[in-house]
Order: sequence, then structure tokens, then C-alpha cells
Amino acid sequence: MVARDPRVVAVVVAYNRSELLREVLTGLQAQKRPADAIVVVNNASTDDSSQVVRETAPESDLIELSENTGGAGGFAVGMAAAITRHDPQWVWVMDDDTVPSPQALSGMLEAVATYPRTDLYAVGSRVTWVDGTDHPMNTPRQHPLATKATKGWASAAGSLAVRSISFVSSMYNADRIRTLGYPIVDYFLWNDDFEFSSRMIRGGVGLSVPASVVTHKTKARASTDTDPGERFRFEVRNKLWLFRYSKALRPLEKILYGASSLARWGRTFLKSPDRATLRAAFVQGVKEARERKPRLNAEALLGAGVPADVLEEIRRAA
Repeated sequence: MVARDPRVVAVVVAYNRSELLREVLTGLQAQKRPADAIVVVNNASTDDSSQVVRETAPESDLIELSENTGGAGGFAVGMAAAITRHDPQWVWVMDDDTVPSPQALSGMLEAVATYPRTDLYAVGSRVTWVDGTDHPMNTPRQHPLATKATKGWASAAGSLAVRSISFVSSMYNADRIRTLGYPIVDYFLWNDDFEFSSRMIRGGVGLSVPASVVTHKTKARASTDTDPGERFRFEVRNKLWLFRYSKALRPLEKILYGASSLARWGRTFLKSPDRATLRAAFVQGVKEARERKPRLNAEALLGAGVPADVLEEIRRAA
């Protein structure tokens, strides 16, 4: 049993996947240990996502944006709404194609209760694909610089010590969010979760929890080096922004993750059937990263229909 029962708010970001969103919300309502509140951010969908929320989870705090702010903006808005409106101790985030098993939240809370120290700032689920196998896009990697003691404490909690966690399903200490702020909106998509989770975990611990299982219903069981086409520019731009401007990683970690990124980009190029598109996207990403740095979140969200109280919290955190 969970020794202490902290207040948890779930945040779902939705964009034009209403039928999958229905499954996600149904999964949240079927939790062995339900979330204390649910925030859904509709990222200016053109389908019936808002109606699905009202029908499936009418108790949810629904925020309807007038502009698509990407996953990064959606999660920033959703987390800020959770913090300012629902006073959580933990914020659990997930995509609208991520269906939680009934033990998803209770599994993470068991790990939180079991971990013996107070420097645990983030926990994440085991992510499977529709066939039940681990999803290669979200496979956890052990923290390369974790101490022997940290690894031992993580193991005792039935978990793996990690340096970053995907937004597909992860939970963050609310006080840590209040102190360090929100995902960077200008990232739009790709590496927003890497930057944010690494920033949350730096100086503390993050855990991947196998007992917490979610199903990531992507169209294919793709890995991180699968050809993304024109969207490769987001990967390149955001990773360069992260290495140059973010405080999420220490200098040695920037070297390690920089080398890993170069190797993965190389594999992507080698496997691609359309290298010309990837090459153009790479050049565009480098160009954008050199031209400017990410804007402050409140500036990036102006005109997107963010409620005043939520925008004020995002402005405060900056």
C-alpha cells in the first residue's frame, strides 16, 4: 500500500485524435487509484475533442486554446493550470494517444512511497505498443552517471534511475515545477520533454517504474532514429537550443548527449529513403537555432487563448 497519499493532477494534451482521447480519458477514470483532478488542454483541434471531453470526463478542467501551441505549449499550459487551480503535490502528464493501464498511477505512487530519499523529482511509466511489447521510442535508459547508491535505492523501489523521461506518461514533483518552471513553449515538439525532465531531475533523481504501464498507440512501432521527414528540423533546432541555452544538463552531460545525438542523426540519414528532405530540414534547424533563442513562455503564448490565471502563473515562473 502507498504509505502517504499525495494529491495528483493528471494533464492530457489533445490535438485532433478524439477517439484516442476518449480511450485515454476512459483509462484515467478506470485507475485503481484515480487522479484527484484532470486537466485537458485542447490544442485548437478541428475535430470533436472538446465534445469528447465533456461526454467522457465532464468533471475535467477543459482548456480550449485558439492556437495550436504544440506539445510543448500544451503541456506548459496544462501544468500551469494544474499548479494554479488544483494545488497538487505531483503532476502526471500524458499524450492523447497514451492509454494508461488501471495500475499506471498506483504503480508510480508505490515507487514514490518506497524511495527512501527526498530528492525524487520525476517518475515515468513503462511504455508499451499495442502488441504489448516495449515501445522503442520510449525505452528508458539508465542514468549514465548515477552513483551506485542511487542505483541501489532505485532498485529497492522496483525502478531504474534515469536522467530524462518522456511526456508520453511521466509525473513531476509540483514544488520542483514551481521552482524551475514549465516546458519551453517555443520547442513546439521534440526534445521539450527531454529538456524539461532533465531540468527537473538535475541535482536529484528520476525513476522509470515498470509496474506503471501505459500503451502508446502510435501508428507504427517506430524508434527514435526513424526518418521524421521535414519535422527533423525541430529535432535539430531544439537540441541545439538545449545544448546552448538550457541549464538542464551539466557540461559533461552535454558532451555525452551531444555525441549520442550526432550518432542517432547519422543513423537516421543512413536509413532514410529521402536524404534530400532530411538534409534540407537539418539546414533549416541549424539556421533557426542560430537566428534566435527561445522566447519567454508568456510571450510565446500571447494570442493563443490561454486563460488569464494560467498565463499569469506561466509569467511568474519565468
